[in-house]
Amino acid sequence: MLKIEVTKLHTLTGHRDCVYTLEGSGDDNLFFSGAGDGMVVAWNLSNPENGELIAKLPNSVYALHHHKLSNLLVAGHNFDGIHVLDWQNKSEVGSLQLTTASIFDLQSHNDDLFVATGDGTVMKVALRSLSILAKNQSSEKSARTIAIHPHNGDVVIGYSDNFIRVFDTNLQLKHAWQAHANSVFTIRFTPDGHFLMSGSRDARLKVWDVKAHYSQAAEVVAHMYAINHLDFSPDNKHFVTCSMDKSLKVWKLDELKLLKVIDRSRHAGHGTSVNKVLWTRHDDQLVSASDDRTISVWKIIF
Repeated sequence: MLKIEVTKLHTLTGHRDCVYTLEGSGDDNLFFSGAGDGMVVAWNLSNPENGELIAKLPNSVYALHHHKLSNLLVAGHNFDGIHVLDWQNKSEVGSLQLTTASIFDLQSHNDDLFVATGDGTVMKVALRSLSILAKNQSSEKSARTIAIHPHNGDVVIGYSDNFIRVFDTNLQLKHAWQAHANSVFTIRFTPDGHFLMSGSRDARLKVWDVKAHYSQAAEVVAHMYAINHLDFSPDNKHFVTCSMDKSLKVWKLDELKLLKVIDRSRHAGHGTSVNKVLWTRHDDQLVSASDDRTISVWKIIF
């Protein structure tokens, strides 16, 4: 492995339960967290020690989405629906009862929000009118993760039945295949849109060629246990994965080459499952969230 310098800059505390999700904002230094305690918190990397409570919801928050066009923050409220937050004024501007299941992911395409739920239903919601435009339940197992292609409009969903399904923007099924041997927990398009990357409970990282009908292009046994999430570096040359095995791993994107393992023993990393990562543009700092109720901020120098 190449010599890479990793420095832990901050440990952010305040959540009273597992921290499940992180989400960026329109500002490079600002991000949001959501947790099992129902709290939605804003953090400023310029002054990271003092989080600012945006909302307190009765149930866990697994999913947050910053809608760039409106600068609103959408929280997926488990066993309920979505809450639309004016985060700057700490006020709720709308809500929609959607489901009695968990909400695992939220993504948007223009003014439409796509919602992945624990009963296998995917919903398309008009964000401005808070009305349901389309629904699709292609599986009885959880819809866990959403990726929307930056150019062709493919809405891709990873499921706990081990399948990845590709829909158009009206949630009409275009393509489906068994992608992994266990639940698909994270999918992301590469920054150039040429490939889809998927991580699973089977600990494998796979790459799918978009232009070749999502045929498999590569596979790596990436972690000991489930891969929970991945994110790309601001320069698009690297990516990071996080896992139930408590580690973060830094990779070279064009070679799928492992460059660094960040864990508790070597870098005072997390003590339990790492659920989410966010590679920010604020001095390229990396943020990670864990079941240990903390958020870590890292500086990685190549």
